[in-house]
Amino acid sequence: MTVSYSEALSAYKRVAEQARIQPPSPNESQGVGADFAQVLRDAASDAVGTLKTGEQQSLAAVAGKADINEVVMAMSKAEMTLQTVVTLRDKAVQAYQEVLRMPI
Repeated sequence: MTVSYSEALSAYKRVAEQARIQPPSPNESQGVGADFAQVLRDAASDAVGTLKTGEQQSLAAVAGKADINEVVMAMSKAEMTLQTVVTLRDKAVQAYQEVLRMPI
């Protein structure tokens, strides 16, 4: 599967924006659900940051202002982050489909 970095970055940006749209209300219980949502927001934010760093390093390399080792490291981290997020998405979809198959 081939995904350009700009497409991935825009997808992560949309996810980060959606995570910020509805902050938890003070009336909600501060139990496990709120903590899990915060973990997801933080993970999405970290993923977006990693991809932005990779993009910035690659743009700096094109301009001739970056060390090639830093560019390779940043791009490797961005690629690993993208693969991790895609794997988690696939697992979440698979789990959702399993729940839908359960008899009521």
